Amino acid sequence: MSENPDHERIERRAELLPEEQAAGSEDPSAQAEAILEESDDRTAHPEETRHESTQTPDAEDTR
Repeated sequence: MSENPDHERIERRAELLPEEQAAGSEDPSAQAEAILEESDDRTAHPEETRHESTQTPDAEDTR
């Protein structure tokens, strides 16, 4: 029987990148779950989360 797809995503994301390994993580699985939850929220509600993002410029900033 296959694992829950969300659990599989969390486990894959919990494999730390080299820069994450250097910084350390007390709980990579919890960190991965939080990252994926925020990512899913931004994907599902882009207009609602755009103003919170430091990586997405406002429309007037893209000229």
